[in-house]
Amino acid sequence: MQSGGSETGINQKALVGYFLPCKLAVYAENGTTKIEMPKPTALIGLVHNDELMAIASDIENRLIACVDESR
Repeated sequence: MQSGGSETGINQKALVGYFLPCKLAVYAENGTTKIEMPKPTALIGLVHNDELMAIASDIENRLIACVDESR
């Protein structure tokens, strides 16, 4: 049985689970609050998919903006 385009779409959406939900680590170090996260683009880069990389990049930029706004 040949796989169709819909199966590829489903598999790509499943791969989004590698970087969603995004985890943030918030902790205090030497009296300073630190916020860190793994970059979604670094994680999704492992699957070499331009469509998913665009989604990961958008999510990463939004998260960085949120972290920057919290400062």
